[in-house]
Amino acid sequence: QVQLVESGGGMVQAGDSLRLSCAGSGRTFNSYHMGWFRQAPGKEREFVAAITWSDIKTLYAGAVKGRFTVSRDNAKNTVYLQMSDLKAEDTAVYYCAATNSYLSTAAFQYDYWGQGTQVTVSS
Repeated sequence: QVQLVESGGGMVQAGDSLRLSCAGSGRTFNSYHMGWFRQAPGKEREFVAAITWSDIKTLYAGAVKGRFTVSRDNAKNTVYLQMSDLKAEDTAVYYCAATNSYLSTAAFQYDYWGQGTQVTVSS
């Protein structure tokens, strides 16, 4: 069992940066691949970024590639999403999720989810 808690969301202006954190608990947290997803009002949840348990491989959605960076610190049981050059269309609730199957962009592959943190970008 893995519990995930996101933090770091807030209201920023277009062009600003923000770093989200996802703190995990459970002895096996470091063995999970981690993903970030987001859901804007009236839209389906979409993939943002993912990172393997070993921090060797990362995946990004095209809309955020070059602006967002996913990383993790297994010693702290924490995964980060550094977001730069934020745009109004990045406004959403951001969720972190964990999977022990394989690195994936599909939400259904993830077994554990946090409660989400709101990011609002004003233009």
